[in-house]
Amino acid sequence: MGRVSQAQAEENRRRVVVTASGLFRERGTHVSVADVMKAAGLTHGAFYKQFASKEELVDEATAHAFVELAQRYNTGLERHDGQRVAAQQALIDAYLSVEHRDAPADGCPVAALATDIAREGEVGGREAHRVYAEGVADFAEFLTRDDQDGIVRLCTLFGALVLSRATKGLPLSEEILAAAHQALTEAG
Repeated sequence: MGRVSQAQAEENRRRVVVTASGLFRERGTHVSVADVMKAAGLTHGAFYKQFASKEELVDEATAHAFVELAQRYNTGLERHDGQRVAAQQALIDAYLSVEHRDAPADGCPVAALATDIAREGEVGGREAHRVYAEGVADFAEFLTRDDQDGIVRLCTLFGALVLSRATKGLPLSEEILAAAHQALTEAG
C-alpha cells in the first residue's frame, strides 16, 4: 500500500482530532486510542503516524472543543448584531436545553471534560489543562455583564448541565434546567 499524501495525512489527523473531541466529551478521555481510530475510520496503527502519544491527542481534542465553543458564542454575537446580552441569552437558552443535555459529544467542553481534566491535574504542565483553564476563563468573560459576574453565571450553567445529565430520565433533570434558566434570566 502506498504512502498517503501530505494533504491526506493532514485530513486524517483533523478527522482523528474531531472524532476524539466528540468521544472525549461523550465518554471521557479514558476512551481508547483503538476506539477513537475505529470511530474515525482509520487503523490503530495509523495513530502513531499522526501523534506521539494519547496525551497529545487529548491536548489537541481539548483545544478543538474550546475552539468550537468560542465559535458558537462568536456566531451568536454576529447573529445578534453584536448585542452581547441577546447573544448571551441565546446561548443560555441553548445551553440549558434538553437537546444540549442529551448530546454531550457536541456540547460544552467545560461540563464534559471537567472531571477528566481535574483527575489529570497539572502533570508535566499538560497542555489540555492550560487550554481548559483558558477556555473556562474566556467563556466566563463572554458571560460577564455589568450587573453579573461571568464566573457565577458559568458555574450556574455548568452545575445545572452536569446535575441534569446525572438525573436524566427523572423529572428532576428538567426541573434543574428550568430553575437555572429562570435564575439566569431573572438576574438579567
